[in-house]
Amino acid sequence: MAKPPTYHMRSRMIVVLVAMIVFGFCVVLHQLFKLQVVEGEALQARALQQQLRSERIGAKRGTIYDTNGNPLAKSATVWSVCVAPGLIDTPEKESDVTAALEKFLELDKESIQKKLALKGTLYQVVKTKVEKPQADELMTFVSENGLTGLIFLEQDTRRYYPYGNFASAVLGFANDDNHGAYGLESYYEKVLAGTPGRVVSMKNSRGVDMDLQYSQEYAAKDGDSLVLTIDETIQHFLEKNLEIALPEHKVRNRVTGVVMDVKTGAVLAMASKPDFDPNNPYEILDDKKREELENLKTVATKEQYDQALREAWYAQWRNYAISDPYEPGSVFKIITASGALECGAVTRQSTFYCSGATTVNGTPYHCWVWASRGEGHGQQDLEHAIMNSCNPAFIDIGQRMGAQNFAEYFSNFGLTEKTGIDLPGEATSIYHARYTINDLASSSFGQTFKVTPIQLITAASAAVNGGKLMQPYIVKQIVDAEGNVISNTEPVVKRQVVSEDISREMRLMLEQVVANGSGRQAQIPGYRVGGKTGTSEQLDSPKLKSEGRTPNTLSFFGFAPVEDPQVACLVLIDDPDIYNAYGSTVAAPIVGAVLADTLPYMGIEPQYTEEELANVATKAEYLINLDLHDAQYKCRVSGLKYRVVGNGTKVLRQIPEAGETIPEGGTIVLYTEEEGAGDLIPVPDVVGKTVEEANRSIVGAGLNISISGEQIEGTHQVVSSQTPAAGEQVEAGTVVTIQCVESTAPVTE
Repeated sequence: MAKPPTYHMRSRMIVVLVAMIVFGFCVVLHQLFKLQVVEGEALQARALQQQLRSERIGAKRGTIYDTNGNPLAKSATVWSVCVAPGLIDTPEKESDVTAALEKFLELDKESIQKKLALKGTLYQVVKTKVEKPQADELMTFVSENGLTGLIFLEQDTRRYYPYGNFASAVLGFANDDNHGAYGLESYYEKVLAGTPGRVVSMKNSRGVDMDLQYSQEYAAKDGDSLVLTIDETIQHFLEKNLEIALPEHKVRNRVTGVVMDVKTGAVLAMASKPDFDPNNPYEILDDKKREELENLKTVATKEQYDQALREAWYAQWRNYAISDPYEPGSVFKIITASGALECGAVTRQSTFYCSGATTVNGTPYHCWVWASRGEGHGQQDLEHAIMNSCNPAFIDIGQRMGAQNFAEYFSNFGLTEKTGIDLPGEATSIYHARYTINDLASSSFGQTFKVTPIQLITAASAAVNGGKLMQPYIVKQIVDAEGNVISNTEPVVKRQVVSEDISREMRLMLEQVVANGSGRQAQIPGYRVGGKTGTSEQLDSPKLKSEGRTPNTLSFFGFAPVEDPQVACLVLIDDPDIYNAYGSTVAAPIVGAVLADTLPYMGIEPQYTEEELANVATKAEYLINLDLHDAQYKCRVSGLKYRVVGNGTKVLRQIPEAGETIPEGGTIVLYTEEEGAGDLIPVPDVVGKTVEEANRSIVGAGLNISISGEQIEGTHQVVSSQTPAAGEQVEAGTVVTIQCVESTAPVTE
């Protein structure tokens, strides 16, 4: 039988037990001290890192509106899909998350696994700009399959441009991070961007929000919006005509145009073609350039191809109206003549002799007319020198001014500095610091120096608006998210460059350029239009060496009405591939077409002269095989409207046909493609209707109307017969003749 423990044994056991307990408490106290005091802050921070989730709330970027409130760029809510790699702690979870992202977001498995491998983080973005339907479908799957907290969403915004490539050079675009990259989006980034918000919340180990725990939202502040001076309708008029000109004249480089309010400097339209779609700015829209890149891809290294692609991107994003100086050619004669009149070097009655060429300091300079006639313009006054765009006359004018006066007015018209327009990337001019006698000779008619289109239209507008050099601008208002106006842009007069009297004289002389001179194809019946043509050589072009030719820039500056200028338009065609190319035959009709649309839209009513009324056509001209702008010009000067069917550049068919009688103000339908030509429409039944009702029905159907029968003012007339008969299938533009008789009582329905 075992002996019971003795007193000493029990005492030692108790001592050992107490010692163990004390030691245990000491260990616990040490650990508590270590955890709470020594490592307390670090562990607390670590716990917060695991439990706190900060989610970004994207700020809604401000809208860009045209002057009438039409949205040109706007933002919509989209979602960023995120994962929490630190919570994906089993191979099964990782497999399920990968499968979900592959299925719903169409991501490749390798890119997903790279994100999920970052186990030290609870936040990784796997895809941005996900639309709501796709996000909803994904999150439904996440909820139903126990993946909540492993995959989650962050609210964001995406930029949309509802009109595609419309005004793209002006608007620019926002990148994938929703930051402005080009154009107004970049220039006004701080105004448009807003301030992102945050949601800070407590999560459990599965990433799910804890009930009754800390959660706070810091709301995003939406960006402010821009209201532009750009008018969507006028911008459409300009872009439509530039798009026609590009293939019509086989333009090797591009076409550029600006429409400006002459009195305020507000830009009403600005475009270059070809351009790009800001919804997808990395897509090359120019078919020729895209084909070049495809061919290069097969023969160049990857580095060479990537470099060429980047250059193509930058080229299509450039706003050539402000970024690329060019030699303005004879349009610059507006500035030379204005300065010469203002400084007293010449008067309107001054005379100049043109033999076809002149020699300055041993260098010969030919007049453009010499090549076609073998002779010059002879004796001419200032008005005819401008009408004829005579180079020897303007060399004489420059010599009479002298280098000092010429340089002074060159500077006064703003051509030695940037205009300061509120767009990024504006270039400055390239000009002579000092003028030799030959520099002065060539500069006087617009060669051997370069200015940007925005500089030139601003300067030329100053010459005709009463002599005021205006500050061009493109944003007229900044408004907040509630529509409150934060700031207005007021027109700024930089300085008076010529007197009102000299400006009035310039208007009248430039009117003669269009009425009887080199700018005839910009004529618009009912409107007094002034302008100046320009044809300049690109003497520093690399094509001079690589292709053995000198490219040309064709241009025209036009304004109207002469008696009270409201609007100006400048168009440039850079390197057309056509024979005998001049600004008078190529650029002038484009400006005429733009102004013919713009002036009535602006509410400026035509005022026909007796001669214009007498010359209103009653028979359709032969327009087939003409370039579209030439056909439109012939319609305009005949007092007829036109409607274009198709996207071609030459007229293949016309209705009514040449020689057919067409009523005053009627419409000729110009077919530029075979498709669509010959499509028939039914003639409406107008017998028994009033003349007004018949006119609405017939014209509304796309037909012309001719009225026969005695029409007595104050009587009630109704249609007694019509030809062609009601229901007959005819082509658009066909003339429907109605016979009218007096009715004893109004027709009621």
